[in-house]
Amino acid sequence: MNSPNAESGLAASEAGTASAGGQVSSASQYVTFEAGDEVFAVAMAPVQEIIRVPDVVRVPLSPPTLDGLANLRGKVLPIVSLRRALGFEDRAADDASRAVVIDLGQPIGFVVDRVASVVGVDASKIEDVGSISGTVNADLLSGLIKDIGGHAMVMILNFEKLIAQEFAQIAAIGQRSSDAISQGTASTVQAADTAQGDDELQLVSFDVAGQEYAITIEDVQEIVQVPEQIIQVPHAQAHVLGVMTLRNRLLPLVALRRMFVLAEQDANEQSRIVVVGIGGASVGVVVDKVNEVLRVARRDVQAMPSLLAQDESMSDVSEICRLEGGKRLVSIICTTKLFRHSVIKEALNAVNDESHLADEDHAQEQAGEGGRRTDDDEQVVVFRLGSEEFGVPIDSVQEIVRVPDLLTHVPKAPASVEGVINLRGTVLPVLDLRRRLGLAAIARNDGQRIVVFLIRGVRTGFIVDAVAEVLKVPRRAIEAAPQLSDEQSTLLARMANLEKQKRMLQLIDPAYLLAAGDLQHVAELAA
Repeated sequence: MNSPNAESGLAASEAGTASAGGQVSSASQYVTFEAGDEVFAVAMAPVQEIIRVPDVVRVPLSPPTLDGLANLRGKVLPIVSLRRALGFEDRAADDASRAVVIDLGQPIGFVVDRVASVVGVDASKIEDVGSISGTVNADLLSGLIKDIGGHAMVMILNFEKLIAQEFAQIAAIGQRSSDAISQGTASTVQAADTAQGDDELQLVSFDVAGQEYAITIEDVQEIVQVPEQIIQVPHAQAHVLGVMTLRNRLLPLVALRRMFVLAEQDANEQSRIVVVGIGGASVGVVVDKVNEVLRVARRDVQAMPSLLAQDESMSDVSEICRLEGGKRLVSIICTTKLFRHSVIKEALNAVNDESHLADEDHAQEQAGEGGRRTDDDEQVVVFRLGSEEFGVPIDSVQEIVRVPDLLTHVPKAPASVEGVINLRGTVLPVLDLRRRLGLAAIARNDGQRIVVFLIRGVRTGFIVDAVAEVLKVPRRAIEAAPQLSDEQSTLLARMANLEKQKRMLQLIDPAYLLAAGDLQHVAELAA
């Protein structure tokens, strides 16, 4: 997402506009602009700046007048269509369109058709609007200016009333307490109270050359995309792809295909780097595709047969997981053995000196930020709905599974419920997250996944378009989302504003994914 470019000091340079008579005027300054077929004005005081219309992140459950959220120099800026807010026919922004950023306690960008000028107006020239009637609700106007700036009549728009009418939440906006932001969502606390028992394993599964492998989720630090540029390490073994920079640290990368002596394949859009950590060290393992997060009963896991365990190519695999009645076998990689592998040791040693330098830079950066520690990161699962990215705390995710070919539909179930599936002998109600967020439905496809949450004791699955990655997000990048509606302000209360990556993640609180009225119905389906 691109940051908007400010207009070349339009508001600032013209703030001292001379009056029509050529004399410097002490009159109040107004910005005039066009929307629809009308000309409006707003007092200069609340106008923060005027920018080109930026790219936006669409926000579900928000008022229809909201185009989305933009990144304005590290701050989240709501962008509103003034045409829709005033009831005019909608149209796409063009080269003349601008966003007038107005700050009335919360900066908001209002998209207008064209900014005309900045004019000085004596109070005596402002008339009352009591007698006006026309295309614009007179309650949204605070006055009329006649014969100014080449226009017979200019209406002064009352943005305070407009915001109160369209965005009740923004009108009464107040920043949430920093404690609520730093402590995370209610579901994170809930997840801590419902941690998995000793009779289950939670695994991240992935494909390498058509075979399925897995690593226990506690050993996976994050999952990221393969970067465009990988720095080569001189004289390293062929297994070592090189190093990449991950948040100011050098991360050695190894190719699991090469380690397991499998056929070569170039990285593609599905390729991922699984960042594995043990004993304070981290290594990025390149895999063909990340499949899902599995929750597996220990009774379905058995040790690698001793005969196979002696095979050098299988020495990193400690256990085999038998799923779907033995039809699906998943090899569990032991990270302790993996880190003893000569290739991993070489990869770590190859970047040791460079890592020390990076660590020094990282320490200096942390000191400049008040000593940020690694526990100042929040680990989230990132998934997509259309082109927008959303995140949930990783501790709130029970597992991630494929969408089966057939969901069993239940008569008289709530409209939000797509159906139920059999998940290892238990009934799992499944909802479409698109429908829950008021987004358009799409046809089922292979990329979709079911993300399983435990919501107030009810295990529930939500279909998403794709699961992208597991990401560590600095807590300093997490802020309260603009309050745009009652439902949005609870379900999508926080945002991760990753300015350097030009990304915004809308953070969902799973505790509010089920509306109160649906919770009982879903619980009955799962019983």
